[in-house]
Amino acid sequence: MKKSTMRDMTEGSPARHILTFALPLLIGNLFQQLYNMVDSVVVGNFVGKNALAAVGTCGSMNFLFFSLSSGLAIGIGIIAAQYYGAKDEQQVRNTIANSFYVLVAAALVVTVLGILLSPALLRLLQTPKHILGDAVVYLRTSCVGIIAIALYNGVAAILRALGDSRTPLYFLILSSIVNVVLDLTFVIVFGMEVFGVALATIISQAVSAIACMLYAYYKVPYFRLTKTELRPHRAIILKSFQLGVPMALQNSMIAISCMVLQGVVNGFGDTVMAAFTITSRVEQIIQQPFSSLGTALTTYAGQNIGAGKPERVKKGFRQATLMTLVICLLLVPLFYLFGPYIVRIFVKEQEVIEIGYRALRLTSLCYFGLGMIYVPRALLNGCGDTAFSMINGITEVACRIGYSQLFLHIPVLGYWSIWITTGLTWITTALICLGRYFSGKWKQKGIVHNPSKDR
Repeated sequence: MKKSTMRDMTEGSPARHILTFALPLLIGNLFQQLYNMVDSVVVGNFVGKNALAAVGTCGSMNFLFFSLSSGLAIGIGIIAAQYYGAKDEQQVRNTIANSFYVLVAAALVVTVLGILLSPALLRLLQTPKHILGDAVVYLRTSCVGIIAIALYNGVAAILRALGDSRTPLYFLILSSIVNVVLDLTFVIVFGMEVFGVALATIISQAVSAIACMLYAYYKVPYFRLTKTELRPHRAIILKSFQLGVPMALQNSMIAISCMVLQGVVNGFGDTVMAAFTITSRVEQIIQQPFSSLGTALTTYAGQNIGAGKPERVKKGFRQATLMTLVICLLLVPLFYLFGPYIVRIFVKEQEVIEIGYRALRLTSLCYFGLGMIYVPRALLNGCGDTAFSMINGITEVACRIGYSQLFLHIPVLGYWSIWITTGLTWITTALICLGRYFSGKWKQKGIVHNPSKDR
């Protein structure tokens, strides 16, 4: 890899490093959201609201199935970032070599389980019978793409750990373009409906994975490994699971809590299901600035904790928090002014538009809470404090299940209890994350032994 594409974040302005690193991530994350966004827009406009509800009801389960491989990829990235910050190039190479074994094994297990369990899980969500068939087709087809997602996420996580957030962006853009073209072709031209949008997604995911791996092999010296380096390294495999599994379990628990909430949504019928699908898709877009800052902060914190510079980690946290506040102050007026026009992109039914618009106004008031989940959690992960991810996941599960069941029994709230639950879950989880950060325990969680580390 050329030096210009690598970024040493242990020196220089934290704000400049975080912003410069986060911008390509933001663009890439927005393109990545086109996968589900285009699926919803195409299905909602060219197939109908029942098909849109079928795609939407699979969202939380897709998240559940993807959680293990994505969590492991993040853990591998943290290991690589800390070794890179410590200037230990051999351990960076060892991490890359063993990441393949970890990710492929996890992806294969999850793929098989996802295909087998899809019908039973959809029934647990009280998915209406008239959309169950489409939902099973969409979910099972999506599971075939898990291995491609795992490989892409693994390579991208390591490139980012080395300070390169631009290259993964290029492959996401390519993948998103392929996805849009195939979505329109399969649904409009060939009439493949729900199966068509799922097939388009997994093909585009495979394109991004293959392209990213080829680039890494030919352009990044760390990825050209010797036979000796390709031998399984027990310590790194164990550390990958030690760091990655808590985050995977966190995401899995969050996904399960979202499934419980989806079950509540399904009880209100097709119109509310369609509105919830739309607000969920929009909120996925809204989360991308926060997610991008978080990913940048994970790499920044990983490199600096590996270099023994916890004070720089604190400075990065303060500046990322300020950036989050500015983002929220810009977003809230957007939804109050243009909410109906945003919802109309997805669907034509006026009742769905009205509910979706009011729901977006409600949840937008809680966006700072959402952002302050990402910032401290990302910093803690980068420093190696991934065990807290379990607590974080338990918090979200307890909030989504507890709040939804509580508000469901307040008749005056009706289906608005769904979006009230979402906002209060963000705020409560953010407070727990901030409490962990201010405890300071993350300072002792680095995996790299560095005697110069100042306590």
